[in-house]
Amino acid sequence: HESYTLGFGLVDYAVFTVMLLVSMFIGLYQALKKRSNGAPSADDFFTGGRSMPAVPVGMSLCASFMSAVQVLGVPAEASRYGFKFLYMCLGQSINSLLTALIFLPIFFRLGITSTNEYLRMRFGRGMQLLGSVQFLLATLLYTGIVIYAPALILNEATGLNLWLSLLSTGIICTLYTTLGGMKAVIWTDVFQIIVMLSGFLAIFIHGTILVGGPGRVLEIANNGSRINFHDFDVDPRKRYTFWSLTVGGAMVWLSMYGVNQAQVQRYISCRTERAAQWAIFVNQLGLCLIVSTAATCGIVMFAFYVGCDPLKSGRISSPDLYMPHFVFDIFDGYPGFPGLFMACAYSGTLSTASTSINAMAAVTLEDILRSHLPQMTQARLVLISKGLSLVYGVGCISVAVLSSFLDWGVLQGSFTVMGVVSGPLLGVFLLGMFVPGANKLGAYFGIVAGYCVSIWLAVGSTLYPPSAESMGVLPSYTDQCAPTNISLSNISGSASISSRGLHNFYSVSYLYFGAMATSSVVLVGLVVSYATGRKVTMDPLHMEFVKFSLRKIYSGIQLFTIKHLIFVDTFCPLVLYWFNMPPNREYDYLNTILLSFCV
Repeated sequence: HESYTLGFGLVDYAVFTVMLLVSMFIGLYQALKKRSNGAPSADDFFTGGRSMPAVPVGMSLCASFMSAVQVLGVPAEASRYGFKFLYMCLGQSINSLLTALIFLPIFFRLGITSTNEYLRMRFGRGMQLLGSVQFLLATLLYTGIVIYAPALILNEATGLNLWLSLLSTGIICTLYTTLGGMKAVIWTDVFQIIVMLSGFLAIFIHGTILVGGPGRVLEIANNGSRINFHDFDVDPRKRYTFWSLTVGGAMVWLSMYGVNQAQVQRYISCRTERAAQWAIFVNQLGLCLIVSTAATCGIVMFAFYVGCDPLKSGRISSPDLYMPHFVFDIFDGYPGFPGLFMACAYSGTLSTASTSINAMAAVTLEDILRSHLPQMTQARLVLISKGLSLVYGVGCISVAVLSSFLDWGVLQGSFTVMGVVSGPLLGVFLLGMFVPGANKLGAYFGIVAGYCVSIWLAVGSTLYPPSAESMGVLPSYTDQCAPTNISLSNISGSASISSRGLHNFYSVSYLYFGAMATSSVVLVGLVVSYATGRKVTMDPLHMEFVKFSLRKIYSGIQLFTIKHLIFVDTFCPLVLYWFNMPPNREYDYLNTILLSFCV
């Protein structure tokens, strides 16, 4: 494959511009519609008046964390680590089940706008403020990385100044969030998720045709060890295994969906609790669809570059640039498709950034300012909400500028931020909901311990990064590259680094950071609470929620695994037969794991 300069044509700019204009139009339409229906309230701005239907809310839930981080990161990780990345869908499914059956009923029936209101009810005003500050910090950092990712693509593709790219992205999502509120965010997300899926499908179909068809793609991927569903290694240093993607992944996603204000604010905007649960299940279907198509694009990308890996040959400087480079390679001479990819990346970013800005404004108003503004009119509250959205939009752009100096990949960076900062807060919610004897002192000691563990892990892994060998990076090749394209410094294999002691500890997969932080909070909080002997009272209705939820989870897991057994035993052999590949034992491994869940 010959190298060439990436670039946008007029048609690409037109496709990209239309997508941005549609997003802006939705925000303006919702703002004008509100004014024609009378003065909106703060509740309308933050929760859409709690009247949204389940399907668009579910699509919005899905789109909010399917940003340019996933558009760039998931294909790159699948290409480098294999198709086992699909186990992330199982981790997401566990998260959706827990969120729908435990966290949603509690938040929905309490009728709260901010999740941190629960912390005030359970552990007092101080914990509410601590939770609010934590959320604002985590969301600012995460959104900064999200805004940086597509700006990097735009800079590579068009030569547009990186800072100008960051500024334009931030301004657009800030404007339509400020104007339209939650309804604008949700309906824009519906449009943007359609754009994202269209982009992935176009890349998958055209890339597969160029490689020689689905059978050829799977043959090359299998020969390159990319069809690796049988990786059940328990070594926590390996970046992706069945256990890290399901257990570690489920905990990271639970911190983002179960108690994260940005997501809770969406599903409590539904008309009823049942509609909110359906929204979460619609979201899960969309998550699996997007992750599957993105990972499949990564496998197609590996097959396309099997003899001349762009990263190893020096054609790109970072794994995050795999996908844009691939798109411009396969769609060279097809005007409009690079623009569709750019729209795909920006769609996810606008969705995530707008969600974050709206949620930060809600938390600030409800948790910090509301108690000091008892006599404030609804019109003034809405005005303050819009002002807060504007301020946080500027803050996110500023953090995006700082993100450009980080050496992490966008996927690892975003998941690390959520695990490190949100993991301890998830632990406090679990402590409050499932440990009746947990008290205020235990919660404070627990969250401090959780932050110490998570920050220690994050800093240590940054200062002492794990080797490619310990992470399980699969081999790539440059034997078919033209000599002028090869960078000798990149071809030499990674030296085997002998890790000992703390270096081994710092090499733990980033997906476990959140789980370790959450576990630390629960363990320390439980010990301190019972050691101090201070009893607390709990609403009996609250305990009924928990008992009911646990029964539903048990029956739900059984049904879930039985359905997957049927899928594995019937669908997988048919696919292998269709692609002219001999059956293997990989779906037998799946059967073993799923049967253990049934038992």
